Amino acid sequence: MLYAILAYHVEADVKSWTAEEDATVMAGLLGVHEKLKGRLGPTARLGDTRNARTLRGPGHGMVLDGPFAETKEQLLGLYMIDCADADEAIAAARDLRRVNPSAVYEIRAIRRYIPGAPFAEMTGADDL
Repeated sequence: MLYAILAYHVEADVKSWTAEEDATVMAGLLGVHEKLKGRLGPTARLGDTRNARTLRGPGHGMVLDGPFAETKEQLLGLYMIDCADADEAIAAARDLRRVNPSAVYEIRAIRRYIPGAPFAEMTGADDL
């Protein structure tokens, strides 16, 4: 059986880390990743919550700022999709919503992490 493990943290605390502190945490995580080798799928660090968007509401849906879901909703799935920008990602979420109209889709930029490989260079306002 597969499990998704969602990492929660105080974003302001993480943002306050120096490059060295962040590297230390990432090195520790790499150690855990190595321990999970063969069982670990894609891992990612989500983009800033201030740049997150949520698509909800009837019909075409309304795009709201922020990663907000009502407490009656639970995270039940996720998609990793390569898009040129946030507008393209929102369009993809709208396509998903057309076939699953009762769902709420949170759209977040992510930074993909591949054990042993450095982060790829990123550009744009939604990047970390």
